[in-house]
Amino acid sequence: MKKHMIALDLDGTLLTDDKKISEHTKQVLFRAKEEGHLLVISTGRPHRASINYYNELELDTPMVNFNGALIHHPQDSKWDALHSPMPIRTAHKIIDACYDLGVNNILAEVMDDVYLDSYDSKLLSFFDELENEPAYVIGNLKQKLEVDPTSVLVYPEENQVDKLRNHLDEYHAEVIEHRKWGAPWNVIEIIKKGMNKAVGLQKIAHYFDIPQDRIIAFGDEDNDLEMIEYAGVGVAMGNAIEELKSVAKHVTKTNEQDGIGVFLEEYLKIKTNTPS
Repeated sequence: MKKHMIALDLDGTLLTDDKKISEHTKQVLFRAKEEGHLLVISTGRPHRASINYYNELELDTPMVNFNGALIHHPQDSKWDALHSPMPIRTAHKIIDACYDLGVNNILAEVMDDVYLDSYDSKLLSFFDELENEPAYVIGNLKQKLEVDPTSVLVYPEENQVDKLRNHLDEYHAEVIEHRKWGAPWNVIEIIKKGMNKAVGLQKIAHYFDIPQDRIIAFGDEDNDLEMIEYAGVGVAMGNAIEELKSVAKHVTKTNEQDGIGVFLEEYLKIKTNTPS
């Protein structure tokens, strides 16, 4: 079997609903590594919220964070990392629009530092669940945020989502990308134009000399669309949105049914000792 690169989205894909990697899927992935395949995490999460899974899988490969706005190697500081933040002027204009709309909250991330516009116990509880709790600053983002952010996360009311996304399309489409998180969050994530997971996979595949037709990618949400279309073997989870299923070459079982493990066992002829 020729070497493949296996790209793994985290939430709703590799992770079960309780944010775990199932034992069966983990054993399939370990076996895939033993057989010479490359495993790469490709996620909208920041480094701090994905490094634990990277370590759990005992990876030694680059990682795609912030939907492609950060492509780096956690174990090799000399690797040619790519950090592509959005201009601070653009971020401030978006923040102004969010103030005018009266959204619940706004959060900006600069690598692993977090800036939160107003105190929000629900959002902070999400960070408190992480082993690598970030350094965060709370206060008016127009005053506190002084450098180009890696991403801006807007937390609107559900009935504000369409209006906000229409505004972003009308006024900022040339400079930013925006995606909506899946349930239970109505969060709109905004990053620099041209950044997506496919950009990260292309850079990593080129580095390891893996052809496009030997890239296997798994995803479930709209931030996986470019990655699933780019990969020679794009796989949508059974729980994926219909738009992603329509562009994927394959659909596997859900994240609760070992979808990744089941697909790889069949596609790469991987055998493990764990029951499926």
